[in-house]
Amino acid sequence: MKSLHRPDLYSWSNFNPARNIDFNGIAWIRPDGNILIDPVALSNHDWNHLQSLGGVVWIVLTNSEHIRATKEIADQTYAKIAGPMAEKDTFPLICDRWLSDGEEFVPGLEVIELQGSKTPGELALLLEETTLITGDLVRARKAGSLTILPDDKLLNREEAVASVRRLAQLSRIEAVLVGDGWPVFRDGCDRLKELVATL
Repeated sequence: MKSLHRPDLYSWSNFNPARNIDFNGIAWIRPDGNILIDPVALSNHDWNHLQSLGGVVWIVLTNSEHIRATKEIADQTYAKIAGPMAEKDTFPLICDRWLSDGEEFVPGLEVIELQGSKTPGELALLLEETTLITGDLVRARKAGSLTILPDDKLLNREEAVASVRRLAQLSRIEAVLVGDGWPVFRDGCDRLKELVATL
């Protein structure tokens, strides 16, 4: 796994040729048990690295389209799974916990519910007010700038834009770690404001 902008954050990726971008999994390493977010398949090297860092106790899924390698990882590690409350009735995996807007999943990790994306109530996660972790709606096809899903993938463009505006008002964001594409490690709030200006 690759070291990110904080010593407790790691990422690993699978390249998607159809979209020409990486799909990313995030690992937050913490004393009370490590958390994976939208995990893609782990190579043997990444498995060994994760185990050396203490394994995993929770997997958080931002939406039903980001299940990725969750079942395989959970089967091998007995990790619990958390998913978006808005998809509870149709979610394709059994979850141990359902997350909704404003909740603090664990100390320091706040849940933000987004509207208008391609699944109801997609989640974004705010880590200690300065690192934003996004699923599908906010992504980055090109290094250094953010974008959103194409209009034909959105359930409601107006609601999606309002959700992005809400994220851009979080003035302390430094990094934006996207599920799809390139992460932004500095001036994340500025990149979100630039994104809003294009919508």
